[in-house]
This record gives sequence, C-alpha cells and structure tokens, in this order.
Amino acid sequence: MRALTWDQGRETARWAGTETALDIEVFLCESRSFWQRPTNEQTNALLRRRLPKGTPLDLNPLKLSIIEDNLNWMPRRLHDWQSAADIYAQLSRNHQ
Repeated sequence: MRALTWDQGRETARWAGTETALDIEVFLCESRSFWQRPTNEQTNALLRRRLPKGTPLDLNPLKLSIIEDNLNWMPRRLHDWQSAADIYAQLSRNHQ
C-alpha cells in the first residue's frame, strides 16, 4: 500500500501519526466529493442492499453478524478477487 484516502471525520484526527507509523501518504477527501473515496461508496452501496435507508440499526446481533460476514468474505476485484478477510488473515500472519 502506498497511500490511504480518508473521509474527513473525528476518527482521522491523528492522520499524521498514521502516515509516520505506516510510512505512507494519507489524503483527506474533500467534503461532498464521493468520487475521491470509491471504496467507501461501494461499501455503503453494499450495506444499503441489506439495510435500506431508514432501517433501525437495533437489529438482532445475529443478523448484523451475517451481514458483516457476507461483506468481509465477499471476493473483490480490488483485492485480485480475494476477500477482505483473506487479506486481513495474510497481513496478520506476516506481522506476528
């Protein structure tokens, strides 16, 4: 990974530390510029298929867990048709 692109939010307040720790550039997206964060928008679209706008999020934990597993184990072109869970497992093994 050479760069990380984040939406602007409280969770990105320490972006400089992330840049230093990972030795990569961090880019913060401009407000209302959805084209600057395509992975985030794709994930939102996948979530909306399962949880339409207005759906209360106080759902059964089992249902939320199933949605989470479906998203995490879905093969993605971005990852050369591996799932995010596969990538995470590989990275975890390499950093033990």
